[in-house]
Amino acid sequence: MKNGSVILELQRATHATLQLLTTELVDLDLTASEINALGNLADGTGRTVSELGAAVGTRPATLTGILDRLERRGLITRGARPGDRRAVLIELTADGEQTAALIRRTLGDLEKRALAGLPADAVDGARAVLRALTEAGR
Repeated sequence: MKNGSVILELQRATHATLQLLTTELVDLDLTASEINALGNLADGTGRTVSELGAAVGTRPATLTGILDRLERRGLITRGARPGDRRAVLIELTADGEQTAALIRRTLGDLEKRALAGLPADAVDGARAVLRALTEAGR
């Protein structure tokens, strides 16, 4: 295996996953970046712009446009973070919660289909690699 090939495969898999999600969720009329942002908010935990940007791999300037569109559609709100008025807290609205839940269900279905033929130890190994890459980026 050449150096960097795991990272390149991860980039390809991420791109392919977001494209597939965009196709499967076409009725939502959301971009891959918007789906990614909502999917990361689906756990119901509000995040600051910088926290969400780190989670979705987007620069704050790019994320601002994504958030503007999601806010106009009534899927998120932006407000002051309790205890730190300078930080902007991003939270899902009721409509955003429903949309994010659909995104999470679709992700879960995609994961089941993609991993169905793999042995459990291969899936565990892949998860270990992903955790290691996540930790290396912190």
